[in-house]
Amino acid sequence: MPSSALQVARTGLEAQDQRMRVIANNLANVATTAFKRDRANFATLAYQDARVAGADSSTETTYATGLNLGTGVAVQSTTRMETQGSLEATGNNLDLALDGDGYFQVQLPGGQLGYTRAGNFTRSAEGLIVTSQGYPLQPPITVPENATSLTISTDGTVSAQVAGQSDPTQLGQITTASFTNPGGLQAASDNFMMETAASGPAQIGIAGENGRGHIRQAMLEASNVNIVEELVDMIETQRAYEINSKMISSVDDMLKNANQTL
Repeated sequence: MPSSALQVARTGLEAQDQRMRVIANNLANVATTAFKRDRANFATLAYQDARVAGADSSTETTYATGLNLGTGVAVQSTTRMETQGSLEATGNNLDLALDGDGYFQVQLPGGQLGYTRAGNFTRSAEGLIVTSQGYPLQPPITVPENATSLTISTDGTVSAQVAGQSDPTQLGQITTASFTNPGGLQAASDNFMMETAASGPAQIGIAGENGRGHIRQAMLEASNVNIVEELVDMIETQRAYEINSKMISSVDDMLKNANQTL
């Protein structure tokens, strides 16, 4: 029994350490544009059945309850909380925020598509709307060099006022991607999400249609991390870690006492 308790407490230490890592990552990204906080999900490990409920306790009776001994806990998964972050005005016409569901599409090196809600875009030397890493927004939008102003409507229509012309010139339309299971997207670096078999294929459409969010120009979506909630979770995790550490110390004392007595 004592050695089994040591094993159970060890799994508790490992699980709480992993939960603390999730919380630390949330707090580290509290100022990251459009970051979505993660939550650690726990699950019990396999049980050892010393006695099964319903087994014969005599020739005429059966056990009404069983004797099941747990073997510990593990972090089963992490869930990305997709709640909307607050929208903050920036005054930069190439800053875009999604007010609702959806993702911007960006072409990564090698031709693969990445999906992001971080709309802090800029303009390349060729006039393309790109991320800060230089990855072009998809579908590609090229802004003329002599454009004096840029307007992006809530449905993604991009128009520019070009010097020498009285009417705005339409440059294209920014479409957004949605997924059947956005929680199945794989998180990558630089604020990107990658399509997986669990997320389902990207469904491309116009912003504001079929449940997709509207595009807000000159705004950015803030992180949805709540510092107070994360600090409360951090304290809870710390206390749980301390309890499991205390369990190991207690079992160790029990083993010492048994060795000295016997």
